[in-house]
Amino acid sequence: MSLATFQLPDIDRVFIERQNDSASACDVLVRMTDGTIYTCLFVTLAHLRRQMEMNRMMLRQVECTVPARFAALDTPHMLVEALDKDSIEDAIDNLLALDMFETMFTRVTELPTETVADAKKRRTQRDTTRTTQEVAAVVLSDVLVVTG
Repeated sequence: MSLATFQLPDIDRVFIERQNDSASACDVLVRMTDGTIYTCLFVTLAHLRRQMEMNRMMLRQVECTVPARFAALDTPHMLVEALDKDSIEDAIDNLLALDMFETMFTRVTELPTETVADAKKRRTQRDTTRTTQEVAAVVLSDVLVVTG
């Protein structure tokens, strides 16, 4: 499999998990028709503002720090205007159309026919953060709300 000939399979289903009844952040998992699962954190500007304010409040309590508003993003975040189903699905569709899906989404399952050499050729650099098929299945069956 060469990188030039690799194509993502079609989307089978999109799963959305709200974070603590939050209207400003949610985890989105996308299951492809081949069973491969990808994930990304979708957030709004309100979420980023809250993160910045929480950091500033925490820094007020730490000696030798300057209380400043900032957000250190340690995982891929997809910034959207709203977290409704249409906004999320439109963003996913656009990422696919622009060939940017794997830049923003992290694959959490192994590709069934992928070799180690193939994996090294793939664009994503987050392959080391993949979980197992079993963990992804538990997340899908026990935690997420199915949309679509």
